[in-house]
Amino acid sequence: MGKSFIALLFCCVLFSVCASSFAQTCKSDTFSSNKVYSSCQDLSVLSSFLHWNYDNSTNQVEIAFRRTGATTSSWIAWAINPSGLTMIGSQALVAYQNSSGAMHVYTSPVTSYGTTLGEGTLSFAVSGLSATFENSEMTIFATLSLDGMSTTVNQVWQEGPLSGGVPASHDTSSSADNMKSVSTVNFLDAQATTNSGGTANSRLRKRNVHGVLNAVSWGTLMPLGAMIARYLKVFKSADPAWFYLHIACQTSAYIVGVAGWATGIKLGSDSPSVTYSAHRNIGIVLFALGTLQLFALLLRPKKDHKYRLYWNIYHHSVGYTVIILSIVNIFKGFDILDPEKKWKKIYIGILIFLGINAALLEAFTWFIVIKRKKTGAGKHSSYGNGVNGTNAYASRTDQGA
Repeated sequence: MGKSFIALLFCCVLFSVCASSFAQTCKSDTFSSNKVYSSCQDLSVLSSFLHWNYDNSTNQVEIAFRRTGATTSSWIAWAINPSGLTMIGSQALVAYQNSSGAMHVYTSPVTSYGTTLGEGTLSFAVSGLSATFENSEMTIFATLSLDGMSTTVNQVWQEGPLSGGVPASHDTSSSADNMKSVSTVNFLDAQATTNSGGTANSRLRKRNVHGVLNAVSWGTLMPLGAMIARYLKVFKSADPAWFYLHIACQTSAYIVGVAGWATGIKLGSDSPSVTYSAHRNIGIVLFALGTLQLFALLLRPKKDHKYRLYWNIYHHSVGYTVIILSIVNIFKGFDILDPEKKWKKIYIGILIFLGINAALLEAFTWFIVIKRKKTGAGKHSSYGNGVNGTNAYASRTDQGA
């Protein structure tokens, strides 16, 4: 009985020691340079660890970011993001082993989701930058100057594959650990709190919602509404139904598009240090032109009004401009979000489908118009003289769409 109790006690003590060592693996880490760090944190995902020494008098922090299970075909990165718990705005330290076997380590400001982690200057000073790769562990060393910054910072860490000797995109699926690798760290109090990916996933969902809303509205419903107006009116039985379908489609596109635009503005306000330049500017122009189109509908002159011709020219010009800019901006959005390639392919497929149908309908409607002109149907038929236009394609600029 006594021996059994002693054996059981020994097992419990051994288990406790092992559990403690597993819970704080960074405490036992050593470095080949015999460098000692007073504080460390086991990061929540990607088998990564952060070590640091903070000097309150100079407001500088020495860090060592370690990634276990690294390979010669992978890169690692650790970053501070002054603007939030997200990839965009991160001021990153990047390292990987090049083809000669030497470690390549550099700084990289992250300004888009499609980044290839190009070299650049960070928003704070970095010195003593180096990296090692030993026993499947890749480590980045650096000293950071935190002048003007809080000692509690947002940290982001990553790993990904190399392609052609340079960093390629990491896994971006919503369940991937790469989408959860964010937390805050307090260098002064020697503490770090993991975010468990909640904020990062929330921002990812917002970005996805923004992309879907705009692809559906500006990128799909808008072109579809224009096709309805251009091609359905040639059919006598479709007048005036085509007009109401056109209005319903474009109005729905505008409402959904405004929701997508609003989510984009919110995403921008959440990362004030990051600018999306062309994508953002085109989005603002689209919102303005779409709003003008909506008000223009309310001011549409009757078909026999002397200003109807000018209204039609304006309406068609702005409408096609919106469609072209929308498609351009959606592809810019793809470059920023850098989603799985299948989504870009799906949208390209939608555009091809709409384009083929537009080409077939264009040929068919002109065939009908030419046939009617030859038979005189365009002169004697009452078609086209209804509420929304005259004589289909024969008098294009006098139509109501």
